[in-house]
Amino acid sequence: MNLSTISSPGVYIQELNAFSNSVVPVATAVPAFIGYTPQALYEGKSYANVAQKITSFAEFQAIYCYPDPSQPAPPAKQYSPQYYLVQQKSKPVDNDYMLINGAYYSIVPDPNTIYYLYNSIRLFYQNGGGDAYIVSIGTYGPPSLKPMNSGDQIVNSNVLLNDLMGGLTLLLNEEEPTMYICPEATLLSVADNGTLMQEMLLQCTEMQTAISVFDLIGGRNPDPIMYTNDILTFRNNTGVQGLNYGTAYYPFIGTTIMQNTDIDYTNLFGGDTTQLAPIVNPPSNPDPATAAILSNIQKPSGGLTVTQLNNALTNANAVYKSIIKHVLSDANILPPSGAMAGVITTIDSEDGVWEAPANTSIVGVSSLPIRLSESQQGNLNMDAVSGKSINAIRFFNGIGILVWGARTLDGNSLDWKYLPVRRTMTFLEQSCKLAAQAYVFQPNVKNTWEAVKAMIGSFLTSVWKQGGLQGATPSDAFSVACGLGVTMTADDILNGFMNVMVKVAVVHPAEFIVITFQQQMAVSS
Repeated sequence: MNLSTISSPGVYIQELNAFSNSVVPVATAVPAFIGYTPQALYEGKSYANVAQKITSFAEFQAIYCYPDPSQPAPPAKQYSPQYYLVQQKSKPVDNDYMLINGAYYSIVPDPNTIYYLYNSIRLFYQNGGGDAYIVSIGTYGPPSLKPMNSGDQIVNSNVLLNDLMGGLTLLLNEEEPTMYICPEATLLSVADNGTLMQEMLLQCTEMQTAISVFDLIGGRNPDPIMYTNDILTFRNNTGVQGLNYGTAYYPFIGTTIMQNTDIDYTNLFGGDTTQLAPIVNPPSNPDPATAAILSNIQKPSGGLTVTQLNNALTNANAVYKSIIKHVLSDANILPPSGAMAGVITTIDSEDGVWEAPANTSIVGVSSLPIRLSESQQGNLNMDAVSGKSINAIRFFNGIGILVWGARTLDGNSLDWKYLPVRRTMTFLEQSCKLAAQAYVFQPNVKNTWEAVKAMIGSFLTSVWKQGGLQGATPSDAFSVACGLGVTMTADDILNGFMNVMVKVAVVHPAEFIVITFQQQMAVSS
């Protein structure tokens, strides 16, 4: 109440705030997924090239997935990769092959039908995901109708750098996302993938609100000896800017996200069963039951659905059953970034953003394309030249598959080499920044300074009590300074600047635990 405005006699009540403003903690685990979706339409409105927030997988399905047809028809397939069996003259070098009727067949996909976003979203929610942003940059493109060469990396010509860059640019207007994830970036060429990663790191540096979670080209089918070339290529293509805002995970993960109902004969040879028939029902050893089912597929009769025919063929033919199993296993190998977003969300919710998202399992993961040893991980974790650390996903006997690393790409920095430190500082900075906006245009005087100090101090005390800051007392954990002669000069005040200095002692993960054993001489009792 301004007393100078009172002009008539009477009794006036003036209410004073007893407490200062409080800092509302910002969300710490809100990934933004950029990629291709089955569709992007809801109630007649297009959601293509829009940063749309969702809170559940059901919302994702409603906006970005094909609607299911009326029963008794089976549910619509949201993702339908195409695979080919290519006969080889000799045993293939890699393990992606089958021995059928004495001949070697490589199982290779049509690269233009491989996409990762849909299954990455499923992995995200399977691992505890919550709020997320979806940037659909288009729908699936046409197949190439031919297999890629065995052993090559998958490059999908429908996945375009400009599309992904455009989706990334849309996030410049969104401050809530804290992770940028492009699962389909590994489907680009090496050069285009490098350009995208560098742009993501630059945008993270500019926004100061998010980190980028990267997958590595080559992590899907790594060579057991020459996989280090893929690591080197990744390090050479990430640049040197904004490394503390990036983190990477290796290798890809073998999941159980797709089930038997997701793969059938329509996923083989582009649905052309005339190419499948000689393999599962060779003329040299024909099977009448298999021939009848294949004939019914090619010339439908009796109103049987694809699911019913596929089940019949699976039960009748062991070779076909084995092929489907092999294709399903290959289709289930996915980049880990989506799953890691879910793991990070769960860790943040249960323990806090300062807890390292490591030494934990990933729900839905059953295998790895390469099992790294301790010495092999050492070269990923530390690099003397670039310092670009790569977090390993490893198998441990008797335990299973664990995330075994929590570093940023800035592995040589004592300030920013640990992912929980980077994310905790972002959390503290953004929470204090948004709370301080209430004091914009307030008088730049001691009362305002003390209010800001009390507000931030109260917030940091609560973080310290939760274990997010180290120190025996709050004064050991943080300090907040603001005032003339302390953080500001008279010129600062004249120019409208109020400078606040916050120092925090962020907790660091115990990455290396050293236990010392020493023999002791026997002593008399």
